[in-house]
Amino acid sequence: MEELIGTFAGIFTTVAALPQIYKAWRSKKVDDVSPKMFYTITIGVFLWTIYGILKSDIPIIVTNGISVILNCTMLILIYRYRTVYSK
Repeated sequence: MEELIGTFAGIFTTVAALPQIYKAWRSKKVDDVSPKMFYTITIGVFLWTIYGILKSDIPIIVTNGISVILNCTMLILIYRYRTVYSK
């Protein structure tokens, strides 16, 4: 039961970034998005990934590893679209 709850928590945390990424990608508008928040989240989920590796906990490794990728994607979009479209 504990692993199931942890897995669902990880899934919801992981997919939480998808609407923001999709909106930024479609609209190419990111002026209201905080890169500091995404840096902080990325560092946090990266550390959770390391923790999962140390504990050999596959759900923590997978969900947080995917979150690292998604949050890095959002950071790339922030810097790409701020540079290109805010001039």
